This record gives sequence, C-alpha cells and structure tokens, in this order.
Amino acid sequence: MLCCILTRTVRLGWERMLNMKRTKIINGQVITPYRIFSHGTVEILDGEITYVGEQESGLPCEEVIDAGGNYVSPGFVDIHTHGGGGHDFMDGTPEAILGAAELHARYGTTSMVPTTLTCPNEELKNLMTAFHAAKQSNQTGAKLLGLHLEGPYFAKDQAGGQDVRYIRKPNREEYLEILEWSDDILRWSIAPELEGALELGEELSRRGILAAIGHSDAEYDLVMDACEHGYSHVTHLYSGMNGVHRRNAYRFLGIVESAYLLDELTVEIIADGCHLPPELIRLVYRIKGPERTALITDSLRGAGMPDGPSISGSVKNGQAVIIEDGVAKMPDRKAFAGSVATTNRLVATVVHKAGIPLLDAVKMASLTPARILKKDASIGSLTVGKQADLLIFDPDIQILLTIIDGRIVYQRKTDVSGPA
Repeated sequence: MLCCILTRTVRLGWERMLNMKRTKIINGQVITPYRIFSHGTVEILDGEITYVGEQESGLPCEEVIDAGGNYVSPGFVDIHTHGGGGHDFMDGTPEAILGAAELHARYGTTSMVPTTLTCPNEELKNLMTAFHAAKQSNQTGAKLLGLHLEGPYFAKDQAGGQDVRYIRKPNREEYLEILEWSDDILRWSIAPELEGALELGEELSRRGILAAIGHSDAEYDLVMDACEHGYSHVTHLYSGMNGVHRRNAYRFLGIVESAYLLDELTVEIIADGCHLPPELIRLVYRIKGPERTALITDSLRGAGMPDGPSISGSVKNGQAVIIEDGVAKMPDRKAFAGSVATTNRLVATVVHKAGIPLLDAVKMASLTPARILKKDASIGSLTVGKQADLLIFDPDIQILLTIIDGRIVYQRKTDVSGPA
C-alpha cells in the first residue's frame, strides 16, 4: 500500500496531493466483477477509485458516505439510447443532449452513447455539432462517450420505428463524408445484406468504430460474411431482425440464431420487460452469457415522462408515438417504437422478473457494454484505478446516489448519509 501511495505522489506532485479530497463509502454491499462484499468499502481520490474491499484502507478521509446496507455498484453504461426527460438527441441542441444525460444520471446511467435515427443528412450533421458542444460543457449528466449512428442503411422490411423515408443503401461517397463530420462516432448499426454494407464494415473496423448488425434480414451465411468484414455486434437482439424461416421445404437461420451460434458476436437486449418477455431474457442469458450480453434502454424522449402522445426523433422531422404500458408504441399500436426505460429498470427486470443473479445483471449493465466499446480500461467496474463512476441503490434497484468522476450528481432523500 505504501509503495502505491508513494508512486501516486510522485505522479501527481506533492502540492496537488495536499489539496485532494478522499471520499469513503462504507457499510455497503459492494458489487465487484467477481463477488459482492457484504460489508464493503469503496474509497475515491481525485475522481479515481483507490480502494475496494471488505475492510477500510485506514487512510485519512475527509468525506464519509454511509450506504446504509444498500448496494454499491459501478455506474451503468448505456450504449444505445435516443433520449429521455422530454428530450431527443435528434432535436440537435446541446440543451436537449444535456437534459437527457441529466435525466438518465438520476436513474443510474453514468456513461451513455447517444443514438441517432434515420434522418436527413443535414439533421445528422447538426446533431454532431451539438454533441461536441454538449460534451465539452457536461457537468451534471451521464458522460457522453460518443455517438451511435442507427441507420440509414437498413432493410425497409425491418424498419420498425425508423422512418422509411430516409432508409437507403450504403453509398461510399456519402458514408465517407459522414465519417469526416465527427470524431465522436463510436458505433454504426447497418443491415449487412445491403449492397456496399460489407465494404462499410471494413471501413469502420479500420477506424476502430464498432460495426453492428441491425434492422436486417440477413441469413446465417451472410452474417458470417459480415463477421469477416468487421461486424462484431448485434443491435437490440430480436427487434428489427428475422429468425429461423422457411423457403419451400428448407429452413434458414436468421440473425437471432446466427447471433447464438457465432461466439464472435456480442449482443444487446432491451430488457424493459416489454420488448422481450422474462423467459426470452433468460434464454439470451443462458446462451450468450453475461460477458457477451449488454442491457440497453433504446429509450426515447419519453423516458422519465408520463404516459401520452410523444415523438420519436426530432420535433421537426420525427414520428408520432404513444407512451403507454411502460413502452413507446407506433400510433396503430401494432409495433413498438422504442422504449421509455431507464437503466435501473433494466437491471430490476433482469433480476426480479427473469431471475438472473444481481452480480451478472450489473455486469450486463456496466462492464460488458464498456468492453463492447473498448472502454473497460477506465469505466464499467469498481476496480482500483478506474474512474469513480458508481451508484448506491436499494434492493428494488431504486437509485439513491449517483457519483460520476467522484462527484455526486444525484442524491435521493433517503437514509444514505453523506455530503449533500
């Protein structure tokens, strides 16, 4: 321990060390990637986790937070969300992006990847500019890791809540131009069966951008081809894709079965209790496991808002949807348009309805999505040296406290005691 302290002192400098504040969270059920400490402690210094264990480190501490026997967890990482709190990222303003990020931080999201919808290119470019500005000024919301482009290169038969007016085949000149608009693109969801989509997968792979299969009618052989051309992830498994089907007397595997068979593919699921029944969530968990399954909200602006009419996408070019029964539906109520879930609801559904252990549920909402994005070196678990993004929640997965980079950004009026 002394050696670690001296090394850190040299790195940071004595003057900075003397001005830093150590925060200690005690009396919590601390969730690590491997176990739960029943009476654990987490210590934070300068926005970084410095200690996790059953006993306290014994170092002096300026702030103490008593978790009151509740769970202490890594912050949740949502790699697919469209908005919340009445804001949609397609509104294209820093205020909308920051508003949604703040809403989701109250429900356990400490890092997020704002997601687009199929839209006119000028609207997409405007969002990228707004995202860059919001990222620079974000102080009270979930971290803005980067952007997820969902479309416009999709199969029209699998459009779902996407606006078919803007769905089209990949055009190399167009997507290269889009990629030059922003350095914030982290992932792109595409139907790999479209002409030019495999070449796009290769381009994304070269740039270190996650290429994901989504809104697609691809069959097994094509999915294998996609994996060989850079695709490594499946967007909202079971939603916007085909399953096993027949042509004449023969059966062909769809994306669902391909995702199960190909170990190279990670998946994400909308575990809001509506898009997938608990039994299907349990099936995904048993086959793909917690290391290759991420929980996502796919939330629209209606997350955290009351039931009633709403809009998917921007106010200007979006589509009308209806929020009811805990989900967003298309106006004819024949299909879901997206979810209104928050990340704590995902974990609660997985644990209390699907019967998955809390340790694995938390991993699916934190470390696994961080790994999928190759961000797990800095976020996703309560590990010494990682950024101090963590939560305190009760047995119902109701968020009591959210800490991002060592700063409290949300605190509910509860028995949890500590700095306000």
